[in-house]
Amino acid sequence: MKPFILALSICLLASCSLEENPRDQITAEEAYPNANALYLNTVATLYSYIGGSADGQGLQGTCRGVYDLQTLGSDEAMLPTRGGDWYDGGIWQQMYRHDWTAGHELAQNSWLYLYKVITLCNRSLEQLDTHADLLTEQTLTNYKSEVRAIRAIYYWYLLDLFGRVPIITSTVVAADEVQQSERSQVFEFVVSELWACCPALAKENSVKQSGDYYGRVTLPVAYFVLAKLMLNAEVYADDDWTDGQRLDGSKIMFEIYGKRMNAWEAAIHYCDSIEDMGYRLEKNYQDNFVVHNENSCENIWVIAMDKDLYYNEQQNIFRSWHYRHAAAYGISGENGLCATRRTLEIFGYGTDRQDSRFDLNYWAGTVYDRNGNIVYDRIGNPLVYWPFEVEFELSGSPYVETAGARMKKYDIDRNATKDGKLMDNDIVLFRFADVLLMRAEAKLRNGQDGQGDFDLVRERAGMPSRPISLQNLADERLLELCWEGWRRQDQIRFGQYKSLITDNEWAEKVDESDGHTTVYPIPDAILVGNRKLTQNKGY
Repeated sequence: MKPFILALSICLLASCSLEENPRDQITAEEAYPNANALYLNTVATLYSYIGGSADGQGLQGTCRGVYDLQTLGSDEAMLPTRGGDWYDGGIWQQMYRHDWTAGHELAQNSWLYLYKVITLCNRSLEQLDTHADLLTEQTLTNYKSEVRAIRAIYYWYLLDLFGRVPIITSTVVAADEVQQSERSQVFEFVVSELWACCPALAKENSVKQSGDYYGRVTLPVAYFVLAKLMLNAEVYADDDWTDGQRLDGSKIMFEIYGKRMNAWEAAIHYCDSIEDMGYRLEKNYQDNFVVHNENSCENIWVIAMDKDLYYNEQQNIFRSWHYRHAAAYGISGENGLCATRRTLEIFGYGTDRQDSRFDLNYWAGTVYDRNGNIVYDRIGNPLVYWPFEVEFELSGSPYVETAGARMKKYDIDRNATKDGKLMDNDIVLFRFADVLLMRAEAKLRNGQDGQGDFDLVRERAGMPSRPISLQNLADERLLELCWEGWRRQDQIRFGQYKSLITDNEWAEKVDESDGHTTVYPIPDAILVGNRKLTQNKGY
């Protein structure tokens, strides 16, 4: 059943209220006449926002928002300027150079989207309390815990991207009540919220379409986020990331079920808990991304995709493939997004050590249609992608349309609609291969042996064992998880985050020596709306 969506006015952290009464908002009596309607209009409706169909909306699948900040700000992928295409006021060049400003569109879109969903969560919690008489005490606790867990996940994204953000837990907030929390405080809030929610979250698998939990935040989803929080504790607990001093995860302590653990031990604990719930690697890597991937035993949380029921879009293939390549598969393409040279290097592309996952994730070389026939470009020549010819400025290049390896991760749904953007492949957010790599890393950092988990991921890919090390782990995460939105976070944790600009390129390099670019600037529009908020250092 598709949930009702309440029409709400979303405040931008200035003096605001959601108690206005727009003409298209249904009344409380209509929205909450019984327990089922209360669930639909407070809990279920929130899942309408995990994916999206417009710029800046959704956690993945759309453009100019969270996914682009996490991917195009890293060394994984880029949007080259291709003649008259993809300049867009320089926003993609700014991502490549790490010279974004507080007015950058992607940062502002992401901030507004994340706080929009947080505000909707706050509204849902208030409505659940108001109409608590419709529910049993346990059901009320369950519903509120699910909403709080969603809200905590959105604060995790804010913590990761912006560092110092306000923690707002009410829909009615006066300007003088908005306080900007330090990064460590936001980190503590997110961890505490998830801890509080876990006992009431369902233990169910949220990937299966059958049943009542498809796409929802269940206990394994919360455990995954907690593992990420612990693995990144050195970053998230640091209130000054520009002072050159790094915290020590072995000295960041947590008490979990009465046992004192450091950050690495806590990460291992949550990874173990996920494994104990039955998740495991799929035999075939690509089965996690097929059209009907709801049968994956590896995927932990997904954006639910059903072209007949939902509006969630998968735009990354659409904006990556050449026009003629896409047309040969019955979809449309915008000929943009592609792999960087750094990614080619890590994959060993074109060498005798090329990783087997390259061909599962990237189109390179001559392009063929589904029947094995050569696809031709717009002037009648065979269409060939040239991975090594990628440059950020391709205007005037003979490879202006064909430079760069293109996204291949998800199978193309033959019955996709809306130019191929509405497809039935669920968009994978969390999966078990990441759990194994997190546990391997946490063990290594804690002085333990993580080789077994590391090898499991490589063995599934048909790749030989490689000695575990921090550098090999960083590389393996790209090999296994490319196009899944983790590269920026990983590079920051491994101390490798920097612009792709080289000394001989036309653009001046940004001085990132103080680490200020490891968080994005607080958007100008937010600072103007509330003078009590201050900008992150370095901007």
